[in-house]
Amino acid sequence: MPYDRTVRLKGTFDETVTAVRQALADQGFGVLTEIDVRATLRAKLGHDMEEYLILGACNPPLARQALEADRSVGLLLPCNVVVRADGDDVVVQAIDPGTMVTLSGLDAMAPVAEEATRRLDAALGALVGRGD
Repeated sequence: MPYDRTVRLKGTFDETVTAVRQALADQGFGVLTEIDVRATLRAKLGHDMEEYLILGACNPPLARQALEADRSVGLLLPCNVVVRADGDDVVVQAIDPGTMVTLSGLDAMAPVAEEATRRLDAALGALVGRGD
C-alpha cells in the first residue's frame, strides 16, 4: 500500500520550500517542526547527501478530531511533508492520511483522513500549478 502523496517539481530547493510552506498554510496547516536531515547527518556522522527537509505539518481542528477518536493517533501526528532534492528536480512528499485509518483500524478516523487528504492534495496541486 502506498503511504505517500508525491509531486516532482522544477525550481530551486529553497523556492520550493517557501512554496510548500505557503501551500500548506493556505490549506490550514502550520509547520510545527522542521528537521534538516542533510545538516543533521553532516554534523553527527560527517555524511553528505542531497538537500532533505522534513516539515511536521499540523491542522489543529483535524488533529483535535483525530485525537478525540484515539489518543494514540498522536504517534502519527503531525503530518510529515518531505522536501528533497532529486537530480534537477525537487520532490515533495506528504504522508497519505489514509494511513491513520489503516494503522488504527478505527472507522472514526476516516472522515479526518478524508479531509486531511483533500487539503494535502490541494496543497500539492497548488505546487504543481504554480508554473515552475
